[in-house]
Amino acid sequence: MEREIYVTEFDKMRLTELVQVAAEFGQQDKEYLSVLEGELDRSKVLPSKDVPKDVVTMNSRVRVRDLDSEKETTYSLVFPRDADINQNKISILAPLGIALFGSSRDVIEWKVPAGLRRIRVEEILYQPEAAGDYDL
Repeated sequence: MEREIYVTEFDKMRLTELVQVAAEFGQQDKEYLSVLEGELDRSKVLPSKDVPKDVVTMNSRVRVRDLDSEKETTYSLVFPRDADINQNKISILAPLGIALFGSSRDVIEWKVPAGLRRIRVEEILYQPEAAGDYDL
């Protein structure tokens, strides 16, 4: 069963534009663009104020546990221009970014070149919508 994905109206608009612009300019991440587009197509769109507080939205900061290594890491889900692995800012177009997008305190599995990765969202440390930051 596929998990339900929630997206704010604002994020849906910006992410749809990102997919369209990246496709138009021959973005190298075509596989990930296609996956993101599929996630957006099946997502439930909500006004920012109605998004559940336990859902990973754009610019959320989350603490996750790698279920294989038991290592915990904190990530922020950001737009590609803001991505910086040294600051644990993960692009929405990265496999992990797409996997985190719209999730809540779930176990997430996704494919990477080395196989299957599994993480669990332990805590959402910051979600813009829950903090009233509706235009981030």
